[in-house]
Amino acid sequence: MAKKTECVAMLLAGGQGSRLGILTKNIAKPAVPYGGKYRIIDFPLSNCVNSGIYTVGVLTQYQPLVLNDYIGNGQPWDLDRANGGVHVLSPYQQIKGTEWYKGTANAIYQNINFIEQYDPEYVLILSGDHIYKMDYSKMIDFHKEKNADCTIAMLEVSWEEASRFGLMIVNDDGSIAEFEEKPKNPRSNKASMGVYVFNWKKLREYLIADEADENSGNDFGHNVIPAMHEAGERMFAYQFDGYWKDVGTIDSLWDANLDLLNPKVDLDLDDDSWKIYSKPPVATPHYVGKNAKIESSMLNEGDEVYGSVDFSVLFANVTVEEGANVKYSIVMPGTTIKKGATVQYAIVAENAVIEEGAVVGKSPEDMEDITEWGVAVVGNSVTIGKNAVVAPKTMIDENVGGAE
Repeated sequence: MAKKTECVAMLLAGGQGSRLGILTKNIAKPAVPYGGKYRIIDFPLSNCVNSGIYTVGVLTQYQPLVLNDYIGNGQPWDLDRANGGVHVLSPYQQIKGTEWYKGTANAIYQNINFIEQYDPEYVLILSGDHIYKMDYSKMIDFHKEKNADCTIAMLEVSWEEASRFGLMIVNDDGSIAEFEEKPKNPRSNKASMGVYVFNWKKLREYLIADEADENSGNDFGHNVIPAMHEAGERMFAYQFDGYWKDVGTIDSLWDANLDLLNPKVDLDLDDDSWKIYSKPPVATPHYVGKNAKIESSMLNEGDEVYGSVDFSVLFANVTVEEGANVKYSIVMPGTTIKKGATVQYAIVAENAVIEEGAVVGKSPEDMEDITEWGVAVVGNSVTIGKNAVVAPKTMIDENVGGAE
């Protein structure tokens, strides 16, 4: 029997991330590289450790190999512990038989036995696809102070985006008057961040009831939370005011990376008081050639830059040859951009090759019809041939031949 733990964190990391297209063809969304030397899952894992929560279950499902390998024994996040620590939970270790996780609530239901080992007072439910720094211990304190059964972290979003989220109407004391999951016509812009604190005994009852309901989609936002609200449980919203980005789309992933270069955005990943830990790449120091031109950009270990890089994020072991031009782009590990090639307003995945003279993406100012503009994406290990052109808003998943 494991030692009793006040709070167990359960991190939902099984999503395919279909809106990220080819970037998640072979890896789960939380394993997508971010910010030069991180993966998205580094944020909730680091937040847990910084908040004093050392028992974390990571629920994987879709293409989990890269993610499982990356997490390993949890050592980079100080989660390699004899009691607690990080546990990767696939759908194969569960109560009965073997079946895929049907929804977020079903994923937790299937791991009731794992949670019970620790006999926790509270369970913290997290998503694996958000970029943010948050002290969960303050949210748990708020939950205790309100004597709540369920507390939902809340962030005010723009009205244009509101229908993408679970929304709450909140009373003056912080209690939740109404909760609607992704309504077409929003009546509130107070959005759920997908971060929940539950009293474990109460949540356990609702998970078992939800599983027994054949008409349920087994989802927290659509099923469990509305059921708790309807039953009159004590439910509160916890206000969060920091930086938070749901990186579920190509545009939001691109934005979130470039936010790191924007001095007006409050997202310091090197802040010693709230460090974001990651598994460092194996690489040599970066090298900048004497004719290279670098402005407002982020370089990492093993990079070799001989060309021009402007307002871009380069991950480890990227090569930018002489005469190559990279701007407003995210270039993931191991990619080579050859002489005279241009990569602009683009995301280039790992180990891609952009051959000489190729052009990937386009500046919005150069578009005749701005509705045709969007971030260009080149997939993992794809080669874009010599002088080839990749149009804006396209996703390239196969090698593109060269042009004369």
